[in-house]
Amino acid sequence: MTKRQFYEWQTGGGGGEVLLLIQTLEFAGIPWFVIGGLAVNYWAEEPIATADVDIAIAGDELEKAVELLEAAGFSSSRHEWTVNLKGRSAISVQISTEPVYLDFPSRSVPADVHGILMRVSSLEDTLQGKILAWRDATRRSSKRQKDFLDIMRLVESHPALSDTLPDDVKTALEQAS
Repeated sequence: MTKRQFYEWQTGGGGGEVLLLIQTLEFAGIPWFVIGGLAVNYWAEEPIATADVDIAIAGDELEKAVELLEAAGFSSSRHEWTVNLKGRSAISVQISTEPVYLDFPSRSVPADVHGILMRVSSLEDTLQGKILAWRDATRRSSKRQKDFLDIMRLVESHPALSDTLPDDVKTALEQAS
């Protein structure tokens, strides 16, 4: 079974929807990139299952992107810091509207994630996003624990990142060892 076949199985055909998302944004020339768990899966040595596709869109292109993705068949709902999109599969697309991601696109890289070519936030930006999510006390505890696990996975796969970690993250990682 290929990585792509596994992803299709895991997400109930979500690979096709991810491709539709990518094609829609690319055709329109909208700068976008993957953040969150899929980005961690690219940078970490061992990927873990996720049906979430977290992305960010650069600049003032959000409204145009949502309009185009709705026309492509996604339904949307708006929340404080995200626009959530849903198609027919188990995939859940979340477009972050947090300002911290506005500078990330210029540093994103092309990547093969689960057999699908996409743009992924840089290693350092992926780590920064996970640290911000882990520090967010308003997130559910289970989400914050997953964010911490993602930080651990990134540091284990790229030990040089240890030198760049803020003190609170270093301390938490030491206590978890």
